[in-house]
Amino acid sequence: MPPPLVAFCITCKNRVQHLRQTLPQNLADNADYPNARFVLLDYASPDDLLEYLKANFRQAIEAGRLVVYSLRDSGPFRMAHAKNMAHRLGMREQGRILVNLDADNFTGPGFASYLAQQLETEGSGIFLWAKMVRGEMARGISGRIAVTAEAFTKSGGYDEQFHTWSPDDKDFNLRLQRLGYRSVEIQPQFLNAVLHNDKMRFKDYPHIRQVAHLAGEDSFEAVECSEVTIANSGQIGLGTVYRNFDFGWPVEVKPIPTRIFGIGMHKTATTSLHHAFEILGFNSAHWMSAHWAKAIWEQMQSTGHSTTLEQHYALCDLPITLLYKELDKGYPGSKFILTVRDEDLWLKSVEDHWNPERNKFRAGWSTDPFTHRVHKLLYGTKGFDGPLFLARYRRHNAEVLEYFKGRPKDLLVMEMDQSAGWNQLCPFLDVPVPEQYYPRKFQTERSVE
Repeated sequence: MPPPLVAFCITCKNRVQHLRQTLPQNLADNADYPNARFVLLDYASPDDLLEYLKANFRQAIEAGRLVVYSLRDSGPFRMAHAKNMAHRLGMREQGRILVNLDADNFTGPGFASYLAQQLETEGSGIFLWAKMVRGEMARGISGRIAVTAEAFTKSGGYDEQFHTWSPDDKDFNLRLQRLGYRSVEIQPQFLNAVLHNDKMRFKDYPHIRQVAHLAGEDSFEAVECSEVTIANSGQIGLGTVYRNFDFGWPVEVKPIPTRIFGIGMHKTATTSLHHAFEILGFNSAHWMSAHWAKAIWEQMQSTGHSTTLEQHYALCDLPITLLYKELDKGYPGSKFILTVRDEDLWLKSVEDHWNPERNKFRAGWSTDPFTHRVHKLLYGTKGFDGPLFLARYRRHNAEVLEYFKGRPKDLLVMEMDQSAGWNQLCPFLDVPVPEQYYPRKFQTERSVE
């Protein structure tokens, strides 16, 4: 596997004087890592930013080391929105590691290599952040956070309820930790910034200067964030931008799903759907264990959210099937996929599933804490009952269709005995069609499980 592309996500409005100092140095300091890319968002900057970039960085732009996106909408600088848009564009440029890099920040030599090594050594379960030590470090470095694209998507990015200079970075830090990511401090040699006073820092919102001064850059105490871990409900950094000064071809940054849920009944090709999610690059889960399923069920029933569920981006099979109404309320902006099959084939698969001679896991149902319980929640009984099961199958599908009536952007119905596959799933999720075939797991005669 090639080394991960590190996307330095830079936002700029009225900061060209800082970029004149930092951008040439940062490009030079990361030349040792060929998969470093600087993604610069011109946030409707009224100064000579674009003229400066055109005149001085044509070679870097042609080589793909620097990519410039321009937002032409007027209005004040919205910090969290700008960061989210830059990160979404970093993902568009195939960034697997996304770094928030303020326009006045220096990376230090070899920072991209350092980040790739950290993620390779520690794994994807971490994020890196700058701990501000007052009196020992330049002000302005505390917004430096490096995350995987997966972690950014799962968390919903920076919370756009923070419109101005605010602790959006600290809120993001805390939400990542609640998702189970471990925070790792960035080494001090990579943390430096252009020295400047607060006049520039608060140019777009001087009314909060005193609040920011009292809170302090290194303080987590002033963060007022909800207990909800995932921000923005998929509305992350939206808007129209233009790439590399080509103002004839707009690029739309569109909503993405908060989460993706497969809500078809078990034995409706949910395993195949799970593998399809993985092929598309989504962190997916499918009945990992009875303990796992029980945790999701009980957390959703008690709080309307599930910290266990939130570790993943796409989920299907029980107990997700039973929770679609609660999931729609708890995770607005999500996408739902109802897989269905021929009734006779489905019932035969379920009967085999209950047969100890056909299902090697059947004997363990009586000793685990949740399998019999979830079957009783679904069917009203623990034992196989063909007519009862078929009636419940029909009722579930009808209730899902009624609940999502008039919401075609939120629900996809996939008829798995027909030609359903990438041709339906990829347009629904707005992702490219993979080169490989749609997975068909546990195929039996005329059926897939």
